[in-house]
Amino acid sequence: MTMDRFSSVDRRQFLKTAGAGAALAATTPGLLLGEETKPATDAKAPESLVKHLYDSMNEKQKKELCLPWDHTDSRGLLRTRVQNNWHITAPVINSDYFTSDQKHLIRKIFEGIVSEEWIERFDRQLKDDAGGFGNDQNIAIFGKPGEEKYELVMTGRHMTVRCDGDSAEHVAFGGPIFYGHAAKGFNEKPEHPNNVFWHQAVAANNVYKMLDGKQQDQALLKTAPFEEDVQFQGPDGKFLGIKVADLSSDQKEGVQNVLQTLIAPYRQSDRDEVVACLKKNGGLDECRLAFFKEGDIGDDKVWDIWRLEGPTFVWHYRGSPHVHCWVNVADSPDVATNTG
Repeated sequence: MTMDRFSSVDRRQFLKTAGAGAALAATTPGLLLGEETKPATDAKAPESLVKHLYDSMNEKQKKELCLPWDHTDSRGLLRTRVQNNWHITAPVINSDYFTSDQKHLIRKIFEGIVSEEWIERFDRQLKDDAGGFGNDQNIAIFGKPGEEKYELVMTGRHMTVRCDGDSAEHVAFGGPIFYGHAAKGFNEKPEHPNNVFWHQAVAANNVYKMLDGKQQDQALLKTAPFEEDVQFQGPDGKFLGIKVADLSSDQKEGVQNVLQTLIAPYRQSDRDEVVACLKKNGGLDECRLAFFKEGDIGDDKVWDIWRLEGPTFVWHYRGSPHVHCWVNVADSPDVATNTG
């Protein structure tokens, strides 16, 4: 089913929201970036639920799942790690390791950090890729909720998501995240039937179609970078593709629609953080949009692999042989990224 349903009204609302968020960030820089804010106090907020979950844990659970804020092991700084298929800890959510109340809390935390409109689609992805929510996912909590910085990280196949209570400074989403989907087996068909994220590639390819011949030559490259290469290059980076600042107004609006489509699956506070981080580093005008001939399923010139990147913004979409998306957004290029 096609998910490309964003109308002009939706786009205007997004631009209005983005403008408001950017203005707020300009007047009170810490408000959206976690420098001055405190964790949410709403009892139903994901951050509050993380504290409830932590308080409910027995000593064995805390020893195995709760780690210092800057815990490092053979995988590096574990809190910042992101991979396409990994397990941050061993216990599976849907197991006897957790009580029924704890499972319920973990589910509610997950539902709180994604958009309500996207819960059903995430569930569909998780069913296809991992047998359903909780069947192959794990969690870890870094820091002590309610006392100091803290962050819950949830991992599994095609998933790394975070709930940080505004503890992780200078980053959106609490740090780098990952999402993906193999809807109809490992090797998907050109139209990616039933893939819940394919509409994002459709939105990007719609921008490619808006480019003239010279612009398309600039935007289209033969070989893509490694998908996990999402470290920040900073303002002097060598970015691939065509610079958004050089596009016409209608083409820029198309890129704004792409951004809207990319951040739509997540809660409003995370969307606001993305907007604020972008604004601090020149906005989308400082980003480049690149498409890659490599991995063109069906040779249909609908580019399955593409990348939107700026000084402190990387969104790498790999749609071949199925969808992998690597996301890293911050307000400073000095933020470290651990891709293993």
